[in-house]
Amino acid sequence: MRVRTDDEVYRVDAVWLGPPKATFPWRARYVAWGVGIVVFLAVLTIERQVGIGFGFFSTAWALVATIILTRFITARISHERPLTAVMSMWVRELTAPRERTASTGGAASAARIRVSSQRPRPKLSKKQRARQQAQNRRTSATRKKEVRGVRTPARP
Repeated sequence: MRVRTDDEVYRVDAVWLGPPKATFPWRARYVAWGVGIVVFLAVLTIERQVGIGFGFFSTAWALVATIILTRFITARISHERPLTAVMSMWVRELTAPRERTASTGGAASAARIRVSSQRPRPKLSKKQRARQQAQNRRTSATRKKEVRGVRTPARP
């Protein structure tokens, strides 16, 4: 026993063949007509922006470009993937965040490294700090050493 699928229902396209008894020699879906009109206007606008004047050959080439672009776009559109889904996918693809390939920064440099003339000392407790300050006061008050070649400041 064979089970028939419902693919034939979806294979039927909404196609306008033209007026009765005067049909077009090609088949085009309704969506293709809409896409084609929009693409044709976009191609004409781009031609004018580039500087191509409006004439017979420029319009003919615009029509050829429109047919190629419309066939390319409508080849990706079906009943399972409508035009709105393809357009939203295209917009999301263009606006998606990208991985940064360019590196930030440059060669390593020691220009911003602070260098101190004294090595870091461990923090002293309050008792030890008071004792050290008292010792510094005693040594500076009792000892006055003359250094050769250095003048002592004048006292007022």
